[in-house]
Amino acid sequence: MLSTLIFSALAMGLLVFWFAGRAAAETATVIGQRACARAGVQWLDQSVHLLAIRVRRGPDGWLGLERHFGFEYSTGGEDRHAGRIVLHGRQLRALAGPMPPGPAGPALD
Repeated sequence: MLSTLIFSALAMGLLVFWFAGRAAAETATVIGQRACARAGVQWLDQSVHLLAIRVRRGPDGWLGLERHFGFEYSTGGEDRHAGRIVLHGRQLRALAGPMPPGPAGPALD
């Protein structure tokens, strides 16, 4: 009886972990697609891939999972560049990737 209860609790925990991971991946996909659309570049492979999972404190002080996702984009169709999305829970913490066109920064001589 006790082993069944323990097994059920572990199975439920794994399911929650799995579904939270899928939800985070879907959120990262939308963020990556929008970033590519704003920058005018091509989103490649229509997916993100998990790079890392870490336990981190959020802004509220509670522990949560920080997931790092990678994706690829192309500026001209013949090249590939890597992008990275960092989510804490389902909140965006960092985005490294395509930059939207805008005023150029200072020139370096």
